[in-house]
Amino acid sequence: MRLKALHYQTEQPVAIDIENGTIVRIAEAEADWEERLSLPFAAPGLVDLQLNGYEGIDFNRMPLTADEICDAVRKLWQQGVTAFYPTIVTNRPNSILQAMTAIRQACKRDPAVASSIPGIHLEGPFISPHDGARGAHHKAYVRQPDWELFCHWQEASGGRIAIVTLSPEWEGSGTFIRKCTDSGVTVSIGHTSAMPEQIREAVACGARLTTHFGNGVHLTLPRHPNYLWEQLAQDELWTCLIADGFHLPDQVLKVVLKVKGPRALLVSDAVYLSGLPAGEYTTHIGGRVVLSPEGRLYMAEQEQLLAGSAQLLLRGIEHLASRGLAEPAAAWDMASTGPAGFMGLPAAAGLSGGAPADLVLFRRENGKITVERTYKSGKLVFDASARHGEGEAG
Repeated sequence: MRLKALHYQTEQPVAIDIENGTIVRIAEAEADWEERLSLPFAAPGLVDLQLNGYEGIDFNRMPLTADEICDAVRKLWQQGVTAFYPTIVTNRPNSILQAMTAIRQACKRDPAVASSIPGIHLEGPFISPHDGARGAHHKAYVRQPDWELFCHWQEASGGRIAIVTLSPEWEGSGTFIRKCTDSGVTVSIGHTSAMPEQIREAVACGARLTTHFGNGVHLTLPRHPNYLWEQLAQDELWTCLIADGFHLPDQVLKVVLKVKGPRALLVSDAVYLSGLPAGEYTTHIGGRVVLSPEGRLYMAEQEQLLAGSAQLLLRGIEHLASRGLAEPAAAWDMASTGPAGFMGLPAAAGLSGGAPADLVLFRRENGKITVERTYKSGKLVFDASARHGEGEAG
């Protein structure tokens, strides 16, 4: 199969040859001016390290079913997401166990689903119990790191837990982090009240990531030292950012991008209300919330308090590019090859020979990105024209 498109980095016409689910070659292609205007951009599929649900499907509302997981995968293909880490948050131990089991069942049922879920992100329950740092996580279920319990969940998932977010303020955190690292699980620091020296110890023990930097923190912190400065200063830590325009001001995004460079990654941290119409909703965690027409999700009784993210990775890419914080191609890489490379996925190769044919064809107009087609392992899994009755997906 051959695709003709504009390369998202060079914006030049290219021919992409795909065989057996793999890009075998990319070559420059001839195209006159009229044809150039008709061609979409081609880019690597998006990879989301933190996603709580989408379009009414909540990975943290029990009972979670394998059907819901499979449905979410198909819906996310429509938004250019070809790989994601379903994120299971602080909850009752049995609820976490049930969620892990459902994801395992979905992956066993459908190879395409399995290839779209390279791992699971366990966000909690080993986080700070303190208000502010805990965020919206239920205090009753927060607990100190427990290796035996973690292994129980890992077994239920079929070994799929790939990322665990924790706070290193707990006694024994260092030992737990080492065990995770030795077993191949990435440890991310988040929802923490840790002292700077505890952050440093966590990094020395193997922590490699910061979860949604600047969010899930106290409203007031010491000027210095504090856990935000310490995480920025740790060169070994990669940093995840929610760049939807609501969670972090542009000044913070600009500083983090300057400090972390290629170690800054985009995540959506989207909840199940993302993709739904604007309006008021009642959630099982946060009570009454409002999703504004602009895409901001906030508490109905306290408009200044966010109730989670309702935007996917495309919104973060659009925001960074439109605000001049990153070039469009660099912003796309922060949401695709960057996280793929961090997690050691083959998709890190991007648009190159030998890379998996996980591709997105899209158009960009007035700062907005519209996905036209998505390919997973060389198979067309979403076609916008077919969705609107203009053709068929292959």
